[in-house]
Amino acid sequence: MIQLQDVSRTYASDEIETTALGGIELAVEAGEFVAIMGPSGCGKSTLLNILGTIDRPSGGRYLFEGTDIARAPEGELAKLRRDRLGFIFQSFNLIDELTIAENVALGLAYRPMSSRDKKERVAAAMDRVGIAHRQRHHPYQLSGGQQQRAAIARAIVGTPRLILADEPTGNLDTENGAQVMDILEQLNADGSTIVMVTHSPAHADIAKRTVHMLDGRILSSARRAA
Repeated sequence: MIQLQDVSRTYASDEIETTALGGIELAVEAGEFVAIMGPSGCGKSTLLNILGTIDRPSGGRYLFEGTDIARAPEGELAKLRRDRLGFIFQSFNLIDELTIAENVALGLAYRPMSSRDKKERVAAAMDRVGIAHRQRHHPYQLSGGQQQRAAIARAIVGTPRLILADEPTGNLDTENGAQVMDILEQLNADGSTIVMVTHSPAHADIAKRTVHMLDGRILSSARRAA
């Protein structure tokens, strides 16, 4: 599904050039669950942003399902994000002025679908993560764990080919973090491809493969023992 070939990312100012990523080689197969680990500042989030086409590589190739999109037009990337990618953030990124159902529906905002189809998809996504009973509430009325489940529902409502999760349990206590990981594990079992950045070794162990990064490079990639 994904192949990064000699991908680099540098940021330049008037006085200094900083290398965030250098020489990244990474392949992710359809149906994999990959955890990315490493210390703060090692390039994990930059890598995830490139995978999600939120950022562009400075060099190298990014093949998504066989097509090099490293320098694709922004319109093409926006369509890719809309139709094939789902995003889960550490800070939930829900809109307090909207109900939970309305927040989840944002995942379908630019899809050419009837209102009825959108409503059915939203209901199914909320039911899948166990928050259907909170659909008329607002984010500030929910616990952190419930807010993250709403964010997951928003990410999966469009049935994306790839789910990108940036520290999805970082703002949660142990119990709620475990519940979120259970949902991600089930989504992967049902066929979703997931790439997750995490600082938690226990949560990385749930993934099928763990990639370790340091100083903008990949140090190792190890599959979980069967």
